[in-house]
Amino acid sequence: MSQNVAGAIFGVGGSVASTVYGTVVIMATLTAAYATEKDPWRLAILVASTALVLWLAHIYAHGLSESLARRRWLTSRMVWAVARREIGMLIAAAAPIAALLLGALGAVDESTAVFIAMTVGIVTLAAEGHRYARIENLGRLGTTLAITANVLMGSFVVLLKVVLAH
Repeated sequence: MSQNVAGAIFGVGGSVASTVYGTVVIMATLTAAYATEKDPWRLAILVASTALVLWLAHIYAHGLSESLARRRWLTSRMVWAVARREIGMLIAAAAPIAALLLGALGAVDESTAVFIAMTVGIVTLAAEGHRYARIENLGRLGTTLAITANVLMGSFVVLLKVVLAH
């Protein structure tokens, strides 16, 4: 896998935040929606639209922030830089949406599609924990703790969303 592709999927530098944030948002959206919606098509549309709307909101907010910090008008170059940096939010949604589409197409049943989508989210959080441990040169125990902490923290945020939404 090329470094650019891996960076887009798993985040590099500052883009790690968009990947983790996108993953948690997708997992929370799917968990909350699945309580009342079982149609994989509708779930895929909900996940995709949520990812897109929040990505656009991040571009807007970060673009405005950078414009204010630099004390200059927002340029298209600045907007595209923010859009590229935050693209992890959309990429984090791609595999879960693909899993939901497998359910929509009848390749798997809807509960399996949702299970796969959530598993992708957990694996992504684990991969980010592993990346952190590798960068920090943590040993086996440290790596295990970093992966566990990242998965638990992401899952805790998902749980909070579900509990507070109902």
